[in-house]
Amino acid sequence: MDRKKFYEVFPDIVLEDEYSDIFNHVDVVKILKRENNSELVVCIEADRLIDKMSIYRAEEVLREHLFGSKSRIRVRLAERYLLSNQYNLKNLVDVYYDSFLLEIGKKSSFDQQQLRKKDYEVSGNDLVFNITDSFVMRGRVDNLKEYFERTLLERFGMNVNVSFSFKESESEAGGAGKKKGVEKEEDEGGFIIGPEMADYAFVVGSDIDLPFKAGNSYEKVSGSVINSADNTNNTDNPSAQSDAAMDAYYEGMMNDELMMNEYPGGGQMESAPVHHEENAADNQQSSNRNEKADEKADDKKEKKKPGTGREYAGSRRGGNTRRSNDPDCFYGRNCEGDITEIKNLEDNMGEVCIRGQILGIEERELRTGKILITATITDFTDTIGFKLFIQPDDLDVIREELKQGNFYKLKGVPAYDPYAREVNITSVTGVKKSADWRESRNDDEEEKRIELNMHTLMSEMDSVVDIKKMIKRAKAWGHKAVAITDNGVVQAFPIANHEVSPDEDFKIIYGVTAYLANDMKTLVLNGHDEDFDKDDTEFVVFDIETTGLSVKHCKIIEIGAVRIDKNGKELGRFSEFVNPEVPIPYNIEKLTSITDLMVADAPTIEVILPRFLEFSKGAVLVAHNAEFDTGFIREFSMRLGYEYDFTALDTMTLAQVFIPDIGRYNLDRLCKYFNVVNKHHHRACDDADVTGKIFVKLMELIKNKGISSVKALNEYGSVSADKIRKGRVYDATILVKNDPGRVNLYRLISDSHIKYFNTKPRMPMSLVNEFRDGLIVGSGTSGSELYEYLLNGASDEDIEKLVNFFDYLEVQPPSNDEYMIRNDRSRVTCREDLEDIIRKIVELGAKYDKPVVATGNVHFLDPEDAIYREIVLEGSMNKGSMKKALKEAMENGESLDIEQPPLYFRTTREMLDEFSFLGYTKAKEIVIDNPNKINDMIEKISPVRPDKAPPVIENSDKTLREICYNKAHEIYGPNLPEIVETRLEKELNSIIGNGYSVMYIIAQKLVWKSNDDGYLVGSRGSVGSSFAATMAGITEVNPLSPHYICPNCFYTDFDSELVKSYSGMSGCDMPDCDCPKCGTKMRKEGHDIPFETFLGFKGDKEPDIDLNFSGDYQPKAHA
Repeated sequence: MDRKKFYEVFPDIVLEDEYSDIFNHVDVVKILKRENNSELVVCIEADRLIDKMSIYRAEEVLREHLFGSKSRIRVRLAERYLLSNQYNLKNLVDVYYDSFLLEIGKKSSFDQQQLRKKDYEVSGNDLVFNITDSFVMRGRVDNLKEYFERTLLERFGMNVNVSFSFKESESEAGGAGKKKGVEKEEDEGGFIIGPEMADYAFVVGSDIDLPFKAGNSYEKVSGSVINSADNTNNTDNPSAQSDAAMDAYYEGMMNDELMMNEYPGGGQMESAPVHHEENAADNQQSSNRNEKADEKADDKKEKKKPGTGREYAGSRRGGNTRRSNDPDCFYGRNCEGDITEIKNLEDNMGEVCIRGQILGIEERELRTGKILITATITDFTDTIGFKLFIQPDDLDVIREELKQGNFYKLKGVPAYDPYAREVNITSVTGVKKSADWRESRNDDEEEKRIELNMHTLMSEMDSVVDIKKMIKRAKAWGHKAVAITDNGVVQAFPIANHEVSPDEDFKIIYGVTAYLANDMKTLVLNGHDEDFDKDDTEFVVFDIETTGLSVKHCKIIEIGAVRIDKNGKELGRFSEFVNPEVPIPYNIEKLTSITDLMVADAPTIEVILPRFLEFSKGAVLVAHNAEFDTGFIREFSMRLGYEYDFTALDTMTLAQVFIPDIGRYNLDRLCKYFNVVNKHHHRACDDADVTGKIFVKLMELIKNKGISSVKALNEYGSVSADKIRKGRVYDATILVKNDPGRVNLYRLISDSHIKYFNTKPRMPMSLVNEFRDGLIVGSGTSGSELYEYLLNGASDEDIEKLVNFFDYLEVQPPSNDEYMIRNDRSRVTCREDLEDIIRKIVELGAKYDKPVVATGNVHFLDPEDAIYREIVLEGSMNKGSMKKALKEAMENGESLDIEQPPLYFRTTREMLDEFSFLGYTKAKEIVIDNPNKINDMIEKISPVRPDKAPPVIENSDKTLREICYNKAHEIYGPNLPEIVETRLEKELNSIIGNGYSVMYIIAQKLVWKSNDDGYLVGSRGSVGSSFAATMAGITEVNPLSPHYICPNCFYTDFDSELVKSYSGMSGCDMPDCDCPKCGTKMRKEGHDIPFETFLGFKGDKEPDIDLNFSGDYQPKAHA
């Protein structure tokens, strides 16, 4: 077939946004299928590298697109790459290593684990892997060598010699393997040995005719040569090879793959027509014929289950169900068979056995008299329903045996249930009890860790940790304490406090994950007291493009700059590509439109950087998000031995201070605000030009404020609440040390929500310093500013200032942050980066005498609970800022997938294992010793005062009593009826005795003030049951039993037969009556509401007085 573009061959396919664009660079050169229609192979060529995960995901989408989700036909993409000269052997292995691991892991997780450390060396044509020596690995490396050499040759056209160097396993006296004083023996690599190397049969003994001959250099398919003698690159005509040679190449690849997957039944490959719609239809018809034949055969096998009257189907996988009488089955007769995970169940897959925990049970009687029991069962991979039809006589037995929360084994057929509208287990042939097969996690170490970073359900839409279960778990594990550190809130404190008795040897450490705003950082970066009004003041507005965000790993690919004077007049331009000597990632190419070809002939950074430093000499640097750009320039200046001492301004932070009301502060938003046109965003020269124009506009605003120097600008920024509300915030942990600290934490929480709230409750660092007494401040998780500094390569001076702000430094398990590695926007590229950051934090702790503490950043209790948090986070995608972020990502053609990190509550051993790369001594120090030291610094306190702590108004007890009695005498006369006086005394004694009189007085003052100002106040709720509240004028509801009152002579009637007949009802419903003494028409009062409704049977419940003020008056009432 003629080669065609991927989307020409498959025009209607919809790939995931994350990788769909890169398939624009894919050509389909051949489509092959097996004679028995079990597999379709699409042979592709691409000039951009596609990671293996995207290939696998595209295969699955293509399979469903062509044949439907239920088809068992496999679709495989056979790749060959024609890449740029930037992909030498080292660069290719660096970039593609995770794909190698993924491919190897599909056959052997053991081999994958041995190679996971990415310990290899490249020299010329030689690729050497350094692996831990073991008898097992020595028997496997020949096949791994064959895999790498063949893959590099066939897929990339590189003739490489692969070898393995064995090294002794890393161990240390008293190392991390010690447990209870005995050295712990571990399996090789920490894994059970996987399948034998027969799994690698696809690379053994297969001779493939390649469409080229490989020489000693890195010869590429289609004449593209990397690092060859003539250093030429002829990729313009990839179809120059003969079709016959290409056919041989792809057929050889397919035959190898067939051996790897060991397809049953043999079968030969044949060419498939390029018209995929027809091919799909033919295959679908063939598949349907086979399925119908199978169904007919199965129909013949249907039998009656002896002794039950229920029909059941024989196994669709061949053979009949064995008819055994299992004495453990309380329903049906047979539960034999291998266990299938619920997540793998599909409609029409035949009879299966599952096991799991019953989540819910419902009963319903049918018209036939039978009882239908509907239940759901989960094996924690997924959940499915099943139905049992029970005779009424058997119901008690089933109820006794089948209980919610218990574990069972069940046998039946997964099939679509039209009533439930989903796949359920039908034709159940057996149910019996099963043990809980899950392994319980226990902390068996003699010395225990303490978790100092625990999030509970009060971390809204973030954590799924139940407070009571968490405390119970910590106690069961023998931990001395646990710290509750929810996101910006403290609502979990009272609940946690009730779970620990005062005399119990367990401590709740109260704290918070604070969103710190660094208001102590100056607006001007590295200022030198420049005067912006001086005639010789000049600015270099610049921007850079890079291969990624990591200062450590990524390279600069373009620098653009404009030099201007203080009035904005252009003095010069600088625009240069930089050859990064590594391939430009596709996502960066999409963002910047800079390709490998564009930078291939450009000078390297060693040449370009000195030119830029000379161009910028004597000027103030200006950039948008300047910390990023100046961070790269500083880092490469240090690497190359050049001095970096520039003053820098950031247009983003300047805009946040001087135009605080525009919401977002990216370059596009500022361009729109200042009417500046940006022709090509994310190109350094264009971004520098528009940033310069924006900077000139900002300088006009700055000068209008009378600011003309670095010092004045920093002073203005330091008092700006807008800077705090609009600027970035970073995670930090604050723990309460004692009662003064508790009070100070509540002050910080209040101010963060009232004064500085903007999507999050923000805490200025200066405010934390002001109320720091009794608090211990930790550096926070990977969302902390310290983490950001280390990733950005901040100056030692800035790092020192930040570290000295904290009382202790935090590190998290590397696996918590591994999701960053797979994020294109992350500065982290591999696990080694994460471990390096932890090592740096440990070094900083030693250097500045700060304890380093390992915390788990816990958001769920057990690993399997991750799914619940994932659901919560998915729900938050449609709320507020997350919805906005999702919309922006979609507009930019980006994905916003949520990858769930393992933020579960770890045991001491699990935590020690996470930090084993530090060595046992250091791991024990940060996991066990230092957290316990911090715990020893903290007192056991209550989060609230032991008393009710009401506000104080002088003489409130006496005032309330006077107000109530004056009103009572006003209504009932000088001699109060006994029932009135008794009820009033009872209530006042309870209210005053429990210290609640001040609350009545506050409500009374608010109501009377509103009434005096002409606005009526309505009361609602249980306050109407308080006679004292009625007498204080807080409510108009009279809670006494129904009665008559004469307003003239104060005659009252509580006891007549007529009045008593309205007991429990409202007095206003009684008939009108005249006073028997003076003839005056009497008032009808009373609603017969007991006082206990309001303050409880003991009269000690906190009053809940609900008042409804007029909408016009509410602002004044709340002031």
